[in-house]
Amino acid sequence: MIHPLLRATRFIEDSVMIALVSIMILVAGAQIVLRNLFDTGFGWSDPLLRIMVLWVGLVGAMAATREHRHITIDVLSRFLPVRGKQVSGIITDLFSAIVCALLAWHSGSFVIEEFHGGGEAFAGVPAWACEAIMPVGFAVMAWRFLLSMLVRFAHPEREEQQA
Repeated sequence: MIHPLLRATRFIEDSVMIALVSIMILVAGAQIVLRNLFDTGFGWSDPLLRIMVLWVGLVGAMAATREHRHITIDVLSRFLPVRGKQVSGIITDLFSAIVCALLAWHSGSFVIEEFHGGGEAFAGVPAWACEAIMPVGFAVMAWRFLLSMLVRFAHPEREEQQA
């Protein structure tokens, strides 16, 4: 059974992704119609769509790590014995957690600098608010990779069942 907090997190991530993609389709479609038929458009739509692509990418990456469906380069593990696969998985998860944690830290520093700089993304929306998904997304991914590593370490029998 999935813990209620995990279920709520899954629901929020999926809902945000569905809402973002739906809004992107509507705004992009409206922009195409306005430009082609009426020779006008929304001045804020292009920057908004670029920011929404960033958000969809990071929320999608969060969902991919949640489902263990993130991009992996797996050349070695198919030739390893079960114990080797376990060790390889632990090392890979640890490395991924460290990289994501560093990205969260540095993107957080970037967002703080943007906050203090007072830059604007579009239509009065502060740049830092649009970029805030970066530290959040990378922190969530780091946490999930760390948990995955701990599960692999604590339950090596799961690796044997998948072999």
